[in-house]
Amino acid sequence: MNTHGKSTVSLLLGSSFLAVSLLLVAWYLPGDLELTISTAKDDRKLLVLPLDPGERFTIHYYHSVENAPIWEEHSVDAHGKIYIEEERYLKFGAGMGKMPGIGRMVKKGPYEAIVDMHMPTGDFVLRVGSPGVDHTIIWRNTRTNLSAKVPHEAVRFSAAPVSLIYAMYRSFFPHNATPGAVE
Repeated sequence: MNTHGKSTVSLLLGSSFLAVSLLLVAWYLPGDLELTISTAKDDRKLLVLPLDPGERFTIHYYHSVENAPIWEEHSVDAHGKIYIEEERYLKFGAGMGKMPGIGRMVKKGPYEAIVDMHMPTGDFVLRVGSPGVDHTIIWRNTRTNLSAKVPHEAVRFSAAPVSLIYAMYRSFFPHNATPGAVE
């Protein structure tokens, strides 16, 4: 093999090594988070939501006794732990109200709100209500009504960090359970 052939092989090997190294680094570098909402019974994914650390998502529904709207805002930290950040509602209804030592009460228009809660929930299970209760997930200006999809079912909310390469892949090819993804 001549000198030109050896340098071409060396260049190809070096480029291949560099590409594989970059892929491995991207596999281990953090790349944001993913919130998964799945059925508790069979782990069927209903929603897969990419999130930035601290980004909020909301559970909106109508209280089954008071028939009053309620918003629960949640966030996820960089480690994938879920927190409840704020609750908003028209009035103190059945089962609603301030928890001592958690957040502070404020008025937001016609609504009472408990803000600055930052109370860890971790992964949690929600029993989805009937149509009319309309348990709806609000994320990045999209709305997904779980009561229309899986009324009376238990759903699990779980979050986890994902690698940079996975996050990049999902930015081009969203999960089919991500709102706005082409199915």
